[in-house]
Amino acid sequence: MSDDGEDKVIDWDEAMQQCGEDEEFLRELLDDLRSETDAQMEKMAETIESPGDSPFVQIMRASHVIKGAASNLMCAQLRKCAMELETTASAASKTDPDGKDKEIMKGVEDKFKELEDAVKRYHEYLESVGV
Repeated sequence: MSDDGEDKVIDWDEAMQQCGEDEEFLRELLDDLRSETDAQMEKMAETIESPGDSPFVQIMRASHVIKGAASNLMCAQLRKCAMELETTASAASKTDPDGKDKEIMKGVEDKFKELEDAVKRYHEYLESVGV
């Protein structure tokens, strides 16, 4: 990761500014992000495990939700990994709409695993600050 903030789990100072310097509110939003991220990750894991109709569109939408919420709360690692997964899934949906190509699915799975790692680091960070 680069030195431009994408190595941070969260830019606490920036996130505090986004929340009007209200730490209690920020902590509540970070907890909400954890819940939403976990729900979206579960959806994507189920889609990867049992691809149905348009699996990459479903993954693209779920990763988009994470990207947006993480962006709003200055969670750079989550945002970056979710954006990369969204981009990969979007491209995959155009070349393999039904998710039948194993090589294309593997590329999406690899990006999903990177997002899983970022989510794990996010959880660890929240635990370290008592959220």
